[in-house]
Amino acid sequence: MDMKGIDKNYTFRVIIEPESPKGFHGFVPLLRGLHTFGDSMDEVRKNLKEAIICHLQGLAKDKQPVPQEENTFELVQTFSAKELALSC
Repeated sequence: MDMKGIDKNYTFRVIIEPESPKGFHGFVPLLRGLHTFGDSMDEVRKNLKEAIICHLQGLAKDKQPVPQEENTFELVQTFSAKELALSC
């Protein structure tokens, strides 16, 4: 990330899940080790934004490339209880 790419946009897939017994856990699969927690979805989203910026600034400082999602396909698969009862 240098000044030549100042107008470039970076997009990252983030995942936010409920955390037991309360709160939420958020992470960015492409940025290893980037995890955060919060009491609300809004807090996790804010924490993720701060963590992503910090992570990318660290990559820039270390002169490392910013990873990009390429040719990614994401799928959420649903199974019925009946399907799960079938033996293989």
